[in-house]
Amino acid sequence: MANRRPPPVPTPERLEKAALRYLERYAASAEGVRRVLTRSVERAVRAGVAEREPALAAVDSVVARLLDRRLLDDRRFAEGRAASLARKGLPRVRIAQRLQMSGVGADDVAGALEELAESGIDDPAAAVLFARRKRLGPFADPSRRAALRERHLATMARAGFSLDLARRVVDAENPDEIET
Repeated sequence: MANRRPPPVPTPERLEKAALRYLERYAASAEGVRRVLTRSVERAVRAGVAEREPALAAVDSVVARLLDRRLLDDRRFAEGRAASLARKGLPRVRIAQRLQMSGVGADDVAGALEELAESGIDDPAAAVLFARRKRLGPFADPSRRAALRERHLATMARAGFSLDLARRVVDAENPDEIET
């Protein structure tokens, strides 16, 4: 393996610059930024250029400063991410799981799901979007539809839709007849 330069010392200034560069490219929760910075610190610790505890304390202070300056806002992140996932046709259960995995707190997840409900995106609408995207049920090739019914149901179940809703979508002749 080639000789690599050791990672830079994770000073608070460098960590903040790294966090800002990350936020320029990606939407992230406070926990997501904390994870990115912690990975950077761990690389520096393994290389022997930093001590773990002071560097992790610097990560916490950087995240706190970004929250104070409102450059990080978990609620705004959760609402945007939930809307994006809903447009892809994911059910509310999967959206909540994804947000929790991103490190968003339960209150912000609930608020984002409430915002989705107010905008009219519910599980039946998401199921139709999902079926359209994956060419399931009424969006499938009519000549092979009956043969693929069980596969289509399984695909919708794996995505997190209830069996009842999956049956309504897959068995519909016309996507407009699905009750939302």
